[in-house]
Amino acid sequence: MPKSQTLRVGAAILVATGALAFTTIPSSAAPTATAELPDGPALARNLVKKVTGSGVNRHLIALQRIADQNGGIRAAGTPGHAKSAEYVEAKLKGAGFDVSRHEFDFTFTQTLAEKLTVAGAAVPISIMTYSLSTPVGGITADLAVVPFGADTTPGCEIADYAGIVATGKIALVSRGGCTFAQKQTVAAEAGAVGAVIYNNTDGPLNGTLGDPLVAKLPTGGITKADGEALAAMGGSVTLELRALREERKSYNVIAQTKTGRKDNVVMAGAHLDSVIQGPGINDNGSGSAGLLETALQLGGSPRVSNAVRFAWWSAEELGLIGSTKYVDSLTFEQQVDIALYLNYDMIGSPNAAYFVYDGDDSDAVGAGAGPYGSAQIEKAFVDFLGATGTPTQGTDFSGRSDYGRFIAVGIPAGGLFTGAEGIKTQAQADLWGGQANVAYDKCYHQKCDNLGNIDRVALDRNSDAIAWVTASYAVSTEEINGIPPRVQRAETRAAQTRMMRMQLANEDAAAAKAAGTDTVGCIHVDRPAA
Repeated sequence: MPKSQTLRVGAAILVATGALAFTTIPSSAAPTATAELPDGPALARNLVKKVTGSGVNRHLIALQRIADQNGGIRAAGTPGHAKSAEYVEAKLKGAGFDVSRHEFDFTFTQTLAEKLTVAGAAVPISIMTYSLSTPVGGITADLAVVPFGADTTPGCEIADYAGIVATGKIALVSRGGCTFAQKQTVAAEAGAVGAVIYNNTDGPLNGTLGDPLVAKLPTGGITKADGEALAAMGGSVTLELRALREERKSYNVIAQTKTGRKDNVVMAGAHLDSVIQGPGINDNGSGSAGLLETALQLGGSPRVSNAVRFAWWSAEELGLIGSTKYVDSLTFEQQVDIALYLNYDMIGSPNAAYFVYDGDDSDAVGAGAGPYGSAQIEKAFVDFLGATGTPTQGTDFSGRSDYGRFIAVGIPAGGLFTGAEGIKTQAQADLWGGQANVAYDKCYHQKCDNLGNIDRVALDRNSDAIAWVTASYAVSTEEINGIPPRVQRAETRAAQTRMMRMQLANEDAAAAKAAGTDTVGCIHVDRPAA
């Protein structure tokens, strides 16, 4: 999930929104009047009207029941995910899409123990995905505290351990400046036997090492407050982090319209898998449901210029595995066929923010701008939500969701996000409502991420934005890559044909005149005798 958010108010609010009224939980920014849709393609306007909050919510109910029947989870490599994918497939086939499975192998993990004990007191800790395991009962050792201050990349280089005796100890290091994988790798090089990484913002730290092959140490994440307290205290701790790791198979669900250009595809995706800790109704049942309802209402054979390809990714929670393997399975030409990618990961957080990925890096935070076209995608979302009464803020392409590999190969991307474990500020509460100094999703990656963990007004508004932007680009991607809509292309071809015919006619006339057979000037033509 993205972490960095900085203020960006959307396009001028035309009217406050009230059309998106389906809700059972009070909106974090309650509507007050009737909204008008902005100008745009008729297909987009009609699709927004057809994609309803109640339709999206029905899919969430289905996903909750699937989780309930399969151990309370829908994680990749478990029956809960398989049943979720089958549900999505059946709906798409019924709507007339070309549906396929993209299968892949991955390393499944399941937590067995997460304990950090200091002087007999327990400190909450989360094992990082692909972490190595400690022995049963854990390891007891002194902390090797990596200083955090002027250094914005703590624990990212071996020089950070200069003057620190880390051999046989458990490294304690702040988040920031490099990946979790790099921090634990450097700690291992320094001689540490374990790594505890504490957050650099408020809230718990749930992370992944990204790849089981890079794991060097038992590694877990704790809160900023707990990390700072441990750093000040020092001394001995007991760390027990254990997880099951085994090779399993899973698959992404891919569906494409039968109409539209196949060499200028509009692609949109959401990860369908949950974490192993819970049913994942907001993360990411919400994005999956909004995407599914948009697909169903668009239909498998819409009148579009560009084909639309929808994807429900698997194993996102284990390090963006499904989407990465999919993009990497495409040839360069197949990647070029994708005009753009739209990503929807958590669109109904209970203390919702309205974040749009910062395609042009106007916020100047983190990773920088996306490939050319990402700024236009951002503006499309900002303009739609702003016009319907919802101001937005930017969020960085931090690499925490499935847009990552698309951006890496140069495909422009964008999308929506309502916040995860980050804390809503007072300014954001003033802008959108909700509770300041509380997480956007207090049940992020927990068992309580269920049907009661959704702001349904945010879900509805963002689903409308999904419908609008998807349909708009299905009509034309000219602002992204210069390819005009089908009607315009047809008119251009017709005009070119008319000009060619006129040119040929003029050339024929000139040739006839030169040959003396031009009848326009009443040249005598011999006739045979009667």
